[in-house]
Amino acid sequence: MTTLPPGPHGGEAWRLAGALGVEVGEVLDLSARLNPVAPSVVGLVARHLDALTRYPTDHRATAALAEALDVEVDRVVLTNGGAEAIALVARLLPVGRVDEPDFSLYARHLDRCEPGAPRWRSDPHNPTGRLAPAEGRAEGRGEAFYPQATGRWTRGGPAAVVVGSLTKVFACPGLRLGYVLAPDPGFADRIRAVRPEWSVNGLAAAVVPELLATADLPAWRDRIAELRGQLVDILRRHDLQPEPTDANYVWLPEAAGLRDRLLPHGVLLRAGDGFGAPDAVRIAVPDADGLDRLATALEDIRP
Repeated sequence: MTTLPPGPHGGEAWRLAGALGVEVGEVLDLSARLNPVAPSVVGLVARHLDALTRYPTDHRATAALAEALDVEVDRVVLTNGGAEAIALVARLLPVGRVDEPDFSLYARHLDRCEPGAPRWRSDPHNPTGRLAPAEGRAEGRGEAFYPQATGRWTRGGPAAVVVGSLTKVFACPGLRLGYVLAPDPGFADRIRAVRPEWSVNGLAAAVVPELLATADLPAWRDRIAELRGQLVDILRRHDLQPEPTDANYVWLPEAAGLRDRLLPHGVLLRAGDGFGAPDAVRIAVPDADGLDRLATALEDIRP
């Protein structure tokens, strides 16, 4: 029996690959919520390898992202992934409120969590995938999955500090591309002042303009919705009941043992333990091939 204790995050396919004695690419990692329909970035990255020979600059990349977001360029700060964006904002806003369950990095990077402090929330919500209501407010808003859920880059808000993840949108976690969308240039300047020098590596910065040029958020949203519907149908055929979701992932609050039973088949789900729900799992929406593989694995473990 293959066992793999839940880790603090998703995206740990290497751990299951090691336990099974297979290559990482042979694992169907549904614990990490990457865009299942984004084009491969490998060829694009290969065309920019000369960036490795120079110290990086993110000026062109920042300008391209600001244009995509339709905001002033002096409100945008690129970061080494969404995780660094959260850490930098928390350094400037160290006391906050997190209504659990939610993304664990908020509370981890805040100095203190207390009632009445500025609220941090993921939108769509992690782990359920529901978009925040129109009247829902937050001073710190995580929008890593907002483009995939809505077909738009950002909800924004007059008082919100937004943290985003190009890593998730373009399915390139190894490049580490995140950003802060500040409510005003002054806050963005404060983020730049505490961000480490050369935070965004040259290869990542070089590909951002071309990555953004490939984005078709409305089409990706629609295709993800189709795949999500197929995923829900597969799960229901096996008497699993995911909650309604707007995102590229689904939440099953009652799925005790499902993650462990799928591990020997090379399928990795996100355990609900980190959200205070040990019987739950979160499942990322895969591409069509991933859906077929998950369906086969579920058939194989049917009692």
